[in-house]
Amino acid sequence: MKERAKKTLILTARIAVTAAAIAVCAVMLETYDYISRFGAIDNGIGMLPVILIVAALACICVIVWLGKVARRTAICIALAVISVICFALYPNAVRGNWWRVSNNGIAETEPDISVYAPFTGSHTASLDEPASLQLDDDIPVMDGATALYPMYAAFAQAVCDENAYSEDLVRCTKTTGAYDALINGDVDVIFVLEPSASQKKKAEEAGADLRLHKLGAEAFVFIVSDENPIDGLSYEQLQNIYSGKTSRWKTLGWEEGGDMIVFQRPEGSGSQTGLQKIMADTPVAAPRPLPDDSLIGTNSLMRQVTVEWNGVHPALGYSYRFFAETMYPNPHAKLLKINGVYPSEKSIRDGSYPFIMDLYAVTNGEASGNTKKLIDWAMSEEGKELIERSGYVAV
Repeated sequence: MKERAKKTLILTARIAVTAAAIAVCAVMLETYDYISRFGAIDNGIGMLPVILIVAALACICVIVWLGKVARRTAICIALAVISVICFALYPNAVRGNWWRVSNNGIAETEPDISVYAPFTGSHTASLDEPASLQLDDDIPVMDGATALYPMYAAFAQAVCDENAYSEDLVRCTKTTGAYDALINGDVDVIFVLEPSASQKKKAEEAGADLRLHKLGAEAFVFIVSDENPIDGLSYEQLQNIYSGKTSRWKTLGWEEGGDMIVFQRPEGSGSQTGLQKIMADTPVAAPRPLPDDSLIGTNSLMRQVTVEWNGVHPALGYSYRFFAETMYPNPHAKLLKINGVYPSEKSIRDGSYPFIMDLYAVTNGEASGNTKKLIDWAMSEEGKELIERSGYVAV
């Protein structure tokens, strides 16, 4: 009777441990959608997280259910080591980060933003009447993202006295440079999208107090060659692509598309932060190396999305609507519909486009003096009108 009870207890314990291990492994996989989206995985690197967890689970089950065999202790130790290694590699597998050096970077060129420069630009937006705010002294030093330069350059032209204006008052050091300048106290206000996690951490470490003032909205867009037969993707498909689960156009309906070339921007850039935002809790997979170094090119992502490889144009990239359509357009590229909705001013305004990003004026601490006057004016009806005329959507 005691022997039977002992066997029953051991069996129950084995079942309980096995069930617990299965549950833990299932949670680890489903946290990043590897179970519910298993059918979207079309490549070995994307499958590797599943393989590692299944291998770890198999090792645990063998250890739990292994009977009385010779060298049992040695076998269990070996399996335990394999299981630990699998679990340790899992986070790296989820990120797909297996390359110490990647040639997926892009040698950036920039659009000619001088056409939007205050007082000298040919494309700088303006109001029909002089702005109600006029600054001829202690003009705030501004900086910001390249994609938003037309907006804040128009602000400067509208409210600054031309005789008191100088070029160093309106800078454009991109999102990363602008946040650094604000944190370091080199500028008074920057015009950007919301900070990335790393920028928030840098501000916190420096004791900076980032204050965000919402001004407008813009669409985060995905771009392919106009020779790509696919005109739209779903939110889920994009998450599968940028998490590394899907890497072949065939999975998305383009039989002849081959392997996707999925470009990314540097960490901290406004568009990379936008990608991270739409990916939510799903990690962005590390960029995979290009199939050939010749594809690195000498232009920006807007140019690289039309790169040719093996007779097709298999690249995918992202940007912001106004930048992609107006500031630095590629005549051979097209914007994709997302969930069936095309990114336009109308779909931004009515909220039907799923990836809408807020545009901010950001200060270090509470805005004061002429900086506060500038931000308050930018949020007024006059400011909203100039935001619209600059090509964005005002809040």
